[in-house]
Amino acid sequence: MNPGKVVDPYPIISDLRLGPSYHPRELQTYFSFPNEGGFERAVQRCVGVGKCRRHDSHEEVMCPSYLVTHEEKYTTRGRARLLFEMLHGGPLKNGWRSKAVEDALGLCLACKGCKSDCPVGVDMASYKAEFRAHHYAWRLRPRHAYAMGRIHWLAREASRMPWLANAMMRAPVLGSLAKAVGGIAQQRSIPPLARETFTDWFRRRSAPRSRGQRVLLWPDTFNNYFRPGTAIAATKTLEALGFQVAIPDRPLCCGRPLYDWGWLGAAEQLWRQTMTTLFEDIRAGTPVIGLEPACLAAFKDELLNFFPEDDLAKRLSRQSVFYSDFVNGHADGITLPKDGSDRALVQIHCHHHAVIKAEGERQLLDRVGLAYDVIPSGCCGMAGAFGFSAETYDVAMAIGERVLLPTVRAADPGTLILADGYSCREQIEQGTGRDTLHVAELLAHRMGL
Repeated sequence: MNPGKVVDPYPIISDLRLGPSYHPRELQTYFSFPNEGGFERAVQRCVGVGKCRRHDSHEEVMCPSYLVTHEEKYTTRGRARLLFEMLHGGPLKNGWRSKAVEDALGLCLACKGCKSDCPVGVDMASYKAEFRAHHYAWRLRPRHAYAMGRIHWLAREASRMPWLANAMMRAPVLGSLAKAVGGIAQQRSIPPLARETFTDWFRRRSAPRSRGQRVLLWPDTFNNYFRPGTAIAATKTLEALGFQVAIPDRPLCCGRPLYDWGWLGAAEQLWRQTMTTLFEDIRAGTPVIGLEPACLAAFKDELLNFFPEDDLAKRLSRQSVFYSDFVNGHADGITLPKDGSDRALVQIHCHHHAVIKAEGERQLLDRVGLAYDVIPSGCCGMAGAFGFSAETYDVAMAIGERVLLPTVRAADPGTLILADGYSCREQIEQGTGRDTLHVAELLAHRMGL
């Protein structure tokens, strides 16, 4: 009745995804992908479960671009499939130069939500960084990639005359022109540089004498040049708790803004610079305390992806800790001030959720008696350069308008808005007009510092 289908079927290997003819070439990559066994195996990690196609947050993050576009190619699964086809050489023939893959990854916020929320731990942020490192090799990137990706160096130079840089950004014509040249959305406000950087404040002050444990506070780009009040609050609270606070002797950077556009060679060099500068503290086991979740996550993730077998890198990663985790872990025997009158909404940064984990933050907020609710919004939509870029501004705002921004607008005026991530704070403040606090600032206020 059906000749050739039962007695003489088609070859048993004809429909296999990875048949005997699949022999991907061994790739030279910047990241090592030690958990996957190389990039070739990393793109096979997705097994098509489809959890990334859900339409709600429930305190998970994956996948913010799909939540507002509802297109398969903007899911973790869709992107993983395209990367596989790129290496397979089937429908996609251009390898690293594939425009189809770049288009799909262009709306990836590199939030790392899939790293924790995907059942098989697909790490699309790292795959995106690796792809773009090769896709844009010896090619120009979009304008906003330079404006935001090189923010560490740009902010450092601009901080020499912050009044001039701020005046230019506030001037109607010059500000609009600067945004246009930098590929930044005209709807965005350029965050002003601080009149004094955190590191300048730290070095000119009279530090209290302490015989307590030495800790190294990491002055990330954002809390050094734009929001030094956060780092100042952290310094004061750590010293009030009996710790001897130090900072690196020179400007350092984890390279976080570089990953999104594939500047992995430059990022690797920054890590080598960091390990050389902090050599003695790393060997001594000095805790390195981070204030920006995206930066601290790089110590736990990208650092080891570059140097999976390097003993110094592994030590630095182990010694790195987020501020709230460190304070919470050393709070036994310390009386933290409580004030049950405050209520707060808390926005957990994507990298905090995916890499660092937020249990320590919750426990610290419980210790100080704060009545709070975690906003079930997932990603805020800003994600560094993504929310500032003219190309992706609309998607960034659509993500924010799903849950986060309406929730903040509806909150009572007396409700505190807590957000540790610089991107989260900018998205909330620019999207609602409400002020935000870092947990270090909350604790400093409670301690009367």
